[in-house]
Amino acid sequence: MTRTSTGTGTRTNATATPAATPTPAATDQPPESRAARLITDGLDPKTWIIADTLLTGWHTGRLAGIGWGLLGCLFTAVIPLAFIKYGIRRGRWADRHVGRRRQRIVVMTFITGSVAIGITALWAFGAPRTMIALTSAMLATLVALLAVTPAWKISVHAAVSCGSVALLAMTYGPLVLLACPLIAVVGWSRVELADHTPAQVLAGAAVGGAVAAGAFALIR
Repeated sequence: MTRTSTGTGTRTNATATPAATPTPAATDQPPESRAARLITDGLDPKTWIIADTLLTGWHTGRLAGIGWGLLGCLFTAVIPLAFIKYGIRRGRWADRHVGRRRQRIVVMTFITGSVAIGITALWAFGAPRTMIALTSAMLATLVALLAVTPAWKISVHAAVSCGSVALLAMTYGPLVLLACPLIAVVGWSRVELADHTPAQVLAGAAVGGAVAAGAFALIR
């Protein structure tokens, strides 16, 4: 606003300043896919491992086999999940999927120890050989993934889902292979959420399927 003097008095001139047009923040991220998040969370390794232990236990010895499955599940799913939740509460990792490789190595090392103790417990209590073979296949898969993880973030989701389908197919028969599209869906969710590249997902599925099936067949 300016004032100018004239012979008849003072006149005020107002100069309007155009309002700034809001621009989107440079750091804005596209919205996360709800479907991908639901799949990643719902079909995470814990879900597959629980299904493996209980279904294999049922096939091995019906209700008694379920008991063996629950014992295996304690060391392969329950204790690992408790450790991950403890780490989240202490601020050591952000969520149950543990995205950072260094943190993932710590978690995978702990889970490897838990599964090894589980195999020992199953053997000591006289569990069926099939249940020992199942947990041993899980241990072999973990060791293989742990060997790769320091250099490359291979997909654990893809490895466990593919390994699980392979193990259940070897237990129940080839009709289980009709569940293979679930492996692809899990892999898609990991790529869609930008947690893994397609190569990491494919490698995880290949390692998980081959190592789990090989170890299971060898020990069973």
